[in-house]
Amino acid sequence: MLESLLIGDDEASVIALAALRSGAPYSVEERVQPTGAHAGVFSRRLQRMRMRGFEPPGLERAVQLIREYGRPVRSALIDPGNRTRFTLLFLTEDGRAVVACVSWARPLVARKPPL
Repeated sequence: MLESLLIGDDEASVIALAALRSGAPYSVEERVQPTGAHAGVFSRRLQRMRMRGFEPPGLERAVQLIREYGRPVRSALIDPGNRTRFTLLFLTEDGRAVVACVSWARPLVARKPPL
């Protein structure tokens, strides 16, 4: 059913749809959150990421869309398994439409060489 909701031709929706079609696992939150809760949390995360020099494409727009929507939303996460990409969807309260979709490659974290 989630695949049928991804009808947009924006980059995040195309990436999300491709991940689902390739068998990537996903989860949809059971509970809904007020608009302010999701927008506030992801606005703060965006600020922290920017302080670290990382600008996730589309996250600012997703926060704006959630605020404009103005009603409770539920979130969904698509995890391709290799943890190289983060894809987040915000759905209407009934889960029948996408309010916002954002996807970005996770920054590589420098690892210390093994001892």
